[in-house]
Amino acid sequence: MSRRRVDGVATHRDIARGAGAAFLARLGSVIEVVAQPAYVAMFGLATYGLYTVLWAAVNLIENIADLGMTSALQRVVPQAASEEEAVAALRASLILALVPCTLIALACSLGAPLISGAMNVAAADRPQLETAVAIFAWALPLWAIVEVCTSALRARQAFGPEIRLRIVWEQLIRLAIAATLWLAGVSTLGLIVAHLISLSITAGLSIRLLRRYYDLGLLFRMPGRPGVMGDTLLAGLSVLPTNIVSRVFGDAPPVVLNLIIPGAGGAAAAGLYGIARKLSSLVQMVRVALGYVIGPLVSATVRHDRGEVQTLYAYATRMATVLALPIATLLIAGREPVLGLFGPEAQAGAPLIVPLIIARLFDAMTGPGSSIQQVASARHIPLFTSLAALLVAAILAPPLTRTYGATGMAVAVSSGLVVSSLAIVVALWWEGGIHPFPQPFWQVVWRSFVICLGGGALALLVPARPPLPCVGVLIAILLATLWMSLRFALPAADRESLGKMGRKLRLI
Repeated sequence: MSRRRVDGVATHRDIARGAGAAFLARLGSVIEVVAQPAYVAMFGLATYGLYTVLWAAVNLIENIADLGMTSALQRVVPQAASEEEAVAALRASLILALVPCTLIALACSLGAPLISGAMNVAAADRPQLETAVAIFAWALPLWAIVEVCTSALRARQAFGPEIRLRIVWEQLIRLAIAATLWLAGVSTLGLIVAHLISLSITAGLSIRLLRRYYDLGLLFRMPGRPGVMGDTLLAGLSVLPTNIVSRVFGDAPPVVLNLIIPGAGGAAAAGLYGIARKLSSLVQMVRVALGYVIGPLVSATVRHDRGEVQTLYAYATRMATVLALPIATLLIAGREPVLGLFGPEAQAGAPLIVPLIIARLFDAMTGPGSSIQQVASARHIPLFTSLAALLVAAILAPPLTRTYGATGMAVAVSSGLVVSSLAIVVALWWEGGIHPFPQPFWQVVWRSFVICLGGGALALLVPARPPLPCVGVLIAILLATLWMSLRFALPAADRESLGKMGRKLRLI
């Protein structure tokens, strides 16, 4: 039977319930992937590539400029002794994140002529490039608000509210506005303006949601609490290297490709990499959803029983494995019809998909160790694991990119991701004696692997054209493979922890 909460210790049911909500919230990534073919069809691969570069740059800068505040809240808020202490940490995080992000946005907006001059874009996008850079810079503080606020919600184990933000406003509204601007004849700036509007709505709603879980009146009337700003800053800075490495792996490659490949080719290469990265994010969202949940749960659990962290770690890893293996297998086997949704030009991105998906699968199968490390390890440990991964990617990227272009960049980034995952597993074992692979992990892997072989074989039989109905067939195969992986690979106790959802899906 599933374990029940005892003395404040998190249980398997807590992880399953929270991960289900967080997974639904991360389905915004699925909608985003589905929207990408529409963006490419409306604005062209080169313009989509420009948008990819700008958004990647904002993500990368924000992750550095927010000083690790999103991760700091996962450590500080669950351990807060009172509401005043939790709100003080939230206030400190907002200040520490927004001030540098706003100043950088102002500098980038004023320096738009210089920044746009260094970018490689299609000739049709060049006249509006400076304006695009100047206005898109303000996505930086807007995104910082969304990131800090949603992190604050997760720190209170409120995983469900992100569903509305991530799916409805951030994705569907953006798609609707982009389509409206395209029909009105707006070309280069259509995606840029649509993104800013949808992001503004999301930021406003995220602040509104905070009122349900925090006494926001304390933000303004509560006097400063000694030590809170420093403790929050220290908690953020301790995990900042890990956060930076994560963003460098995800967002730096399109920017680098755009800078080193001249003309429209640079924008197209960034666009192809962006497509491959979005598709690989379907595998990543499994690990991310579990990481969202296990971070605050472990932070709360470690105060009561540090040994319980091992049990939670192993359970989350088994769950990630049976979900990620089918998704990765079907994406690799069915990559041609999937890329067909993006148009004929996107088929050049097929070689990029395989290494990125394999790396994300490996990351998922080693469990949400980075989230545990951020809240339960000594603050200096993430620095070493991050540097090891970054060093490997930095050594491999130049020669591989020169020889193989965007595919070489994908291989270099994937190698760094694998090293990062391994380093985290080793660090947690060395520091606390915990690891994600106790039995029945290998039995779960073997059963899921056999099931996925069957699903992958069926996917290989699906033709590439016409892409839309063929992808529909792939989705049906994926859903069947996912169900079988959950039903026959997971042990009974893990399936019972799924509760009502498990019974409705006939997994129990």
